[in-house]
Amino acid sequence: MCINCHADALLRETTLTRRQSLDLLAAGGLATLMTGMPSLAQAQTAAEDETVRIGYLPITDATALLLAYDKGYFEEEGLKTAKPELLRGWSPLVEAFAARKFNLVHLLKPIPIWMRYNNAVPVKIVAWAHTNGSGLVVGKNSGITSFADLRGKRIAVPYWYSIHNVLIQMALRAANIPVVIQDQNAPLSPEACALQVLPPPDMPPALAAGKIDGYTVAEPFNALGELKAGGKMLRFTGDIWKNHPCCVVCLHEEYTVKRPEWSQKVVNAIVRAQAYASEHKAEVARLLSRDGKGYLPVPAEVVERAMTLYDPAVYQNPQAIQHQAEWGNGRIDFSPWPYPSATKLLVSSLKETKVGGDTTFLSALDPDFVAADLVDYSFVRRALGQTAGDLSREEVVVL
Repeated sequence: MCINCHADALLRETTLTRRQSLDLLAAGGLATLMTGMPSLAQAQTAAEDETVRIGYLPITDATALLLAYDKGYFEEEGLKTAKPELLRGWSPLVEAFAARKFNLVHLLKPIPIWMRYNNAVPVKIVAWAHTNGSGLVVGKNSGITSFADLRGKRIAVPYWYSIHNVLIQMALRAANIPVVIQDQNAPLSPEACALQVLPPPDMPPALAAGKIDGYTVAEPFNALGELKAGGKMLRFTGDIWKNHPCCVVCLHEEYTVKRPEWSQKVVNAIVRAQAYASEHKAEVARLLSRDGKGYLPVPAEVVERAMTLYDPAVYQNPQAIQHQAEWGNGRIDFSPWPYPSATKLLVSSLKETKVGGDTTFLSALDPDFVAADLVDYSFVRRALGQTAGDLSREEVVVL
C-alpha cells in the first residue's frame, strides 16, 4: 500500500530517491529538500495567493478546518476556498505545506517546533485545532491492562514529533520501561518497549494482523480499532494531560505578516467552526463521516463514538478514564486558545523524548522563547473577543 503517494508528486522534480528524501527529512533537511521545488511553490502562490488551500489527514483533529469549509464560514468572511485535500500521512502533509501547496493545515503540535527550529521552515501556529481526542489502544486479548504491561511490546505512534509519542514515553518512564527505536523486523527486547511510526490509517489493520501490540493516535482510529480491529482502550490521553493540545492550526509566517487581514479571516472562521463543533458533536461527526460528506473515510458510527463516547462506566476494564469527574473534559473538545504554558511544557518534554533523526536542536530550545516565537496569538485573541476569558492556566499531567 502506498502511504506517501502525494509526496511522490512533490519529490518528482528533485533528483532524490524516496529513501534519500526520507533520510534527509530524518536528518533535519526538510528546508534543503524543499529548495529543489521552486516551480511548485511559485506556481501555487502566484496563481492562488488569496485562496484558502487546506491539507488534512483523515482524523477528527481536522474538524474545525473541514467544518469551516463545509459550513461556508470562509466564504462568509469573504475568502475563496479550494476543496480540502486528504493525505494519508504526516510526512506528505509536512512536505506539501513546506512546498506551499497548502496554506492552511492542521499539524501535530510538536511538528511545527521541529519544522521551524530544525528545518528553518517559517511556520506559525495561529490557534489550537482541538484538545484531547487521542488514546492508546491495545489488543483485547493481549493481556495488557496497564502501562507496566507494555514491557516487551511493540507500539505504533503516528509521528516521532507527536503528542502521542511524548505522552506514551512519559508513561513508559513512569513504569521504568526503556524505549527503543528499531527496525520493525528486529527481535523485541523482553525488557523494553519498541516504538515505531505508522500512518494513522494503517494502525487498526496492523493491530488486527498482530504486527503491533497497540497504538496511540488521534480519533477516529481509536474508535475504529475498538469496533473493527479487536482493540480496547487502555487510556485516553486527555485523561493523562488535562485538555492537552494535539493538532494546531498553522499558516505560513509570510501570510501572518504580509496578509494579516486574510489571516484574521481564516482564524475567525476556524474559531466559529470550533464553537459550532463543541455544541453539535454528534451532528458534526455524521457530517464528517463516510455516511455524510465523506471527509473521513469511516462510517458514522465510528466517528460518532470517537467524538461523543466518554463514559467511565463503559471504560472500566481497564480504567481508561480516571479524571473525568473532576476535569470535566470530553473525548474530544474544541478550544482554540493556544495556552503558552502548554507550549512550554511540550518543549521541555520533547527534550526527554526519543525520536528518530537528529535531536541536537532541542537541547538549545528555550521553552519561553518558543512560546513567544512559534505562536501568533493576535488573530485568535481578536477572533475570541470578549469570550476569551482567562488566557492562562496551570498544566495538569497525571499518569
